[in-house]
Amino acid sequence: MILDEHEKQRLRDLKTDTANKLDCIDLDGYPALDKTDIRLRVYINSVRSCPDRHNLYELLALLRFFHLLDTYEFRPSAVRRFVVVYESLRFNGMSGVTRYKLTPIQVFQFASILGFYRTREKRLCRTALLFVPRKYSKTTSVAALAIDDLLFGDANAQAYVAANSYEQAQICFKEIKGILKNMDPKMRRFKINREKVYNLMPGRSSFARCLASDADKLDGLNASLVILDEYSQADSAELKNVLTSSMGARVNPLTVIITTASEKLNGPFYAELQGYKDILEGKLEDDSVFAHIFEPDIDDEEGSEETWKKVQPHWGVTIQTDYYEHKYREALRSYEDMKAFRTKLLNIFVMDDAQAWITADEAMACKRNVDLEKVTGGPMTMVSMDLSVHDDFSAVSYSLYSETLRSFHIHTDYYFPEGALNNHPNRELYRRWVANGYLKLCKGDVIDYRMIVQDILERSRTLRIVGVGFDAYKSQECVNMLAASGFRDVLRAVPQNYGAFNSPVESFEYALRTGKVSFNDNPINWYCFGNAVLDTDRNENKKPIKISDNRKIDGVITAIMTFYQFNNYERPIR
Repeated sequence: MILDEHEKQRLRDLKTDTANKLDCIDLDGYPALDKTDIRLRVYINSVRSCPDRHNLYELLALLRFFHLLDTYEFRPSAVRRFVVVYESLRFNGMSGVTRYKLTPIQVFQFASILGFYRTREKRLCRTALLFVPRKYSKTTSVAALAIDDLLFGDANAQAYVAANSYEQAQICFKEIKGILKNMDPKMRRFKINREKVYNLMPGRSSFARCLASDADKLDGLNASLVILDEYSQADSAELKNVLTSSMGARVNPLTVIITTASEKLNGPFYAELQGYKDILEGKLEDDSVFAHIFEPDIDDEEGSEETWKKVQPHWGVTIQTDYYEHKYREALRSYEDMKAFRTKLLNIFVMDDAQAWITADEAMACKRNVDLEKVTGGPMTMVSMDLSVHDDFSAVSYSLYSETLRSFHIHTDYYFPEGALNNHPNRELYRRWVANGYLKLCKGDVIDYRMIVQDILERSRTLRIVGVGFDAYKSQECVNMLAASGFRDVLRAVPQNYGAFNSPVESFEYALRTGKVSFNDNPINWYCFGNAVLDTDRNENKKPIKISDNRKIDGVITAIMTFYQFNNYERPIR
């Protein structure tokens, strides 16, 4: 995401302020630190003494830890008990069966998750996010939480490991099964099958289960622990919601999200991540959440070893020190490798724009707020429509030309039939757009052309509409309604072939790259641009097309169609 200079400076100042606050904390005033584990103080000192080596959100998480120490009861014994459990477990490592010592940062994470209590019985933390790059050993860490719940949680504990795919969910679940087999080789205390493990010890009916299925097939759950692995890859939050909504009877339910960044900007986690950042920044208040986020700061160079160390907290521990350099050199030779390096090792969300014509970030950098209802002077305006019937959204663009500035402002409205929302593959994304006012819902199962016509009529009160462009193959009903509403003389069919698009594509790109085009602030605009690639036919005519069949680019097409209309506009003879 592109940040303007004001937002960048805000984040710089926030980091400086956070580092200063951490430096002023007197650790001797917190005896619970040494009562917990010496490694907790080691981690805290490592962050406070060298804040430049740690990212903003890691600093904020530490500052928040001290706020919680001042506000809630902290139980060192609860943390020590888990440390003993963890360090007694035998994992299947590269050198065979191995016991691991927790690193200082892991002690801090488990202290934050397990140490705070809001009442005598209830822990404070209900949701934990570990947003870290690959090779951090996050799967091993959370497997230990599942074992602890299975052995020492509620007598009827239910731990679920879930992921976007069965194969991904099995990674963590196989770790759990391996620990139990090392603990009880003859399987006298546990029963293990492919997707479930049972605790057979007297007085307990606890189990752990691997899940990667449709949410509507799950019922009768009573989860005590939910582990969501690689949640950034999820298309929907439905499975997460089903699991977490089953925790109501538990005194100390815990949801743990472990994930690395991905290319899926349309999934639920990308939006949720901003919510976790808002909690750390103090914009939102929710003390039941622990979030540990590792990513570069805004000014960090992606090819710098200092950046690599900042985003990978287990540098030299669970990852070889030359690994990042090797992968970065590979990435310099291939876009696909660079994309993987950025998402999996730098922990940055990346949209696949290898062939992008105008990227989502470039388009978003041109956003400008213009209230069409308050526009004065009746600017010359071209309108264009890309209409669907029932299967997806429709787009209507208004391109306002300023003769004074010799520039264009493009405002695009998007419409979707309400009846088609529940079964649409992108329903989660579309619902967020509807909730935030970016996508207009039409009553019924099909696009309501009367709604579109009425909106164009309303816009014409402040805009001088001199052309309404449409695709002749799929707009006839709406065109007839517009003609009957007084727009007959300005209706123009816009050919959809490459030859017709070549000139407006070039003029549009030139105007945008010279700062002569702006857009209304609507994320659907950036979504459409991020999905568009520029294709060239055998005669070298250019037209934007979809990067794949299920990626919408309607807002791009309607914007280009308005430029076709301007390029072919003939002023009336007076």
